[in-house]
Parts: sequence; C-alpha cells; structure tokens
Amino acid sequence: MYYFAYASNLNKQQMHERCPAAKPAAIVTLHHYKLVFRGWSRKWRGGLATIQPFRGERVLGATYEVSEEDMRRLDKFEDCPASYSRINVGVNDDFGELIEAVAYIRAKRADEAKPSEEYLAVIQQGYRDWGII
Repeated sequence: MYYFAYASNLNKQQMHERCPAAKPAAIVTLHHYKLVFRGWSRKWRGGLATIQPFRGERVLGATYEVSEEDMRRLDKFEDCPASYSRINVGVNDDFGELIEAVAYIRAKRADEAKPSEEYLAVIQQGYRDWGII
C-alpha cells in the first residue's frame, strides 16, 4: 500500500525512524486540496499540517510504500483516530499516473494556527530530501 506524506513525514530521516521498512516511492501531487496548519501541538509549539478539500489547489508531497505494520506505527505517531483520521486519496506522479494512497487528515475542526519554525524546518528538510524544493 502507499502512504501519501505532505508534511513532516516527507523528512526521510523522521520517516525512517518511524517506519524503518517503508520505501520511498515517488513525488506526487494531490489535486483539489490545500495544505493548512490547524490546532496546537505541545510537541511542536504551534499549528500542525493537515489537508483540506479546496477546488483548484494542489498539495505536493511524496508516497512511501508501507506495510500494515507501518500504518499502525504511523497511527500512533499521528494520534489516529483521536487527532487525525486516515483517508484514501488519489495522487498523480510526474507522469500523470494515478496512485491510490492513504493520507492523514485532521479529525477535529480546529482554527488555523501558525506553525513553529522548528516544525517548518522539518517539513522543509523533507521537501529538500525529495528534491521538491
């Protein structure tokens, strides 16, 4: 199965620590969603990334090939189902091929909140790891 990462799990070191057997697969785009920061994290001292449907927008990210065990581990890290829920999404790779993947989305309604510099740095490193920026 494929997992769509769009925030801190783009960071390959963090993802390896969380799911050592996960295999980086492809840079992808999720159409008709946008990346927002909502709620508050004590760990990161700021808002947390989530995606929300939004026509005409897109979210760049990446897929990892993961096992059910990996998903259970990610559920723990994402505090699923209390804070985040799993959803199925269709993402497109650079060739336009559709890839079915699982993503996490904020489970509860929360106000937009500014992310911490530390959290943004982890996400930005993930974009660099994948060559997205």
